[in-house]
Amino acid sequence: MASVHPLDTPIWNALRTEHSRFAIGNPRAMRYLPEIGPLSATCDQTSASYDALRGLAGPGGLLAVFLEAPPEPPPGWSLTRTGVLDQMTFQGSGLPLPIRLEPKATLRRLTIADVPAMLELASLTEPGPFRQRTIELGAFWGIFREDRLLAMTGQRLQLPHFAEVSAVCTHPEARGRGFARVLVATVLDAICRRSKTPFLHVLAENDDAIRVYAAAGFALRRRLHLAVLKNEA
Repeated sequence: MASVHPLDTPIWNALRTEHSRFAIGNPRAMRYLPEIGPLSATCDQTSASYDALRGLAGPGGLLAVFLEAPPEPPPGWSLTRTGVLDQMTFQGSGLPLPIRLEPKATLRRLTIADVPAMLELASLTEPGPFRQRTIELGAFWGIFREDRLLAMTGQRLQLPHFAEVSAVCTHPEARGRGFARVLVATVLDAICRRSKTPFLHVLAENDDAIRVYAAAGFALRRRLHLAVLKNEA
């Protein structure tokens, strides 16, 4: 790998280190187990690496990769989605909860029993790939009202010294109540207590979210290219 910083290729380095138990692949390409999600990585964008990735996708399979340069897949692949990602790292040292929860709202760590509700919320709000075993990647927290999951946030990519804040989402009926701020602060505190640096990825066009993350103490580190690839071969 030409990169010298682990966050330049975060999926690759997570799969090679702290998430190796969830990895399948070979020296040129790796992916998370399908029941975890479609995040994948190659060591470069050569035809050999795309060929190695093809076997992990399967016929008609979809994989999502983060790239340092714009995607250039060879024939046999189609791009179903692209975008520029802002990779932001946390510059603080932990945050207190910024607001009190409203009456009857409760905050707690999520468990396997909550997965059906998590999948339903993720399907509605589309915070990124979320599947049956995504919860195993790191700790997740949710805010409930009358036993209904209204918002959640958790951790995804795990590397030595770094942990990714992910799946920040709120039910449309519960937006504007500060739930995301409470959850992000909770996840930040949990990551910082492990002496890791929180980081996240957000579409560069999502100005509203970027302002929220900047106010929480995140700053732009670099930009990456998102590519959702479909194996057409």
